[in-house]
Amino acid sequence: MRKAPPAAVLAVVLAVVLAALSACTTGPRPVDVRPPDVEVDTPAMRKVKARIGMESCEPGTGAPVEGGLPEITLPCLGGGPDVELSSLRGPTVINLWQARCEPCRLEMPALEEFHQRHGDRVRILGVDFNDVHPDAALALAEETGATYPSIADPGGELMAEDAFAIGRRGLPAFVFVDADGVVVGHSSGGVDSLAEVEELVAEHLGVDL
Repeated sequence: MRKAPPAAVLAVVLAVVLAALSACTTGPRPVDVRPPDVEVDTPAMRKVKARIGMESCEPGTGAPVEGGLPEITLPCLGGGPDVELSSLRGPTVINLWQARCEPCRLEMPALEEFHQRHGDRVRILGVDFNDVHPDAALALAEETGATYPSIADPGGELMAEDAFAIGRRGLPAFVFVDADGVVVGHSSGGVDSLAEVEELVAEHLGVDL
């Protein structure tokens, strides 16, 4: 008579079957949010930020609105006041980027030119998005001459927010916020000229520059 397999063998078989079933399950996967244990404000980073001439973040003054930015507070990259996103008002172009994103590096000079020419009418706000390398992000800003402010999201908190879903499809990306604080548009990044940024602003924010 054939002997029953040992309990250890049965346990291994059961584990393999469960793993296979799990791999075949369809539906959305949970967002992998990394723990926000990365420092984005150190004395060394503040020195780099000062050397770049990068502007400090400006907290908003508005209350949360329907269709607006999420009620999440994030730190300013390289030091400065924290920013409650839902309090921000536009017209604002939010640019999602990362330290090791080559298309981000290529488009940052165009964003800086827009900031210098039109920053008094339409703000540029960067988000170092789901990035655990804030020191490298500041190095990239220095390389490209980017002086517009950026907030930092080292813990990937914004990955789970609908307003920033476009960032999950790849970087760089844009989120457009109107004067009432409502998110009115999204766009994939990769611009390479001032004119392209101006066209996006006209399309999504209705501001002709």
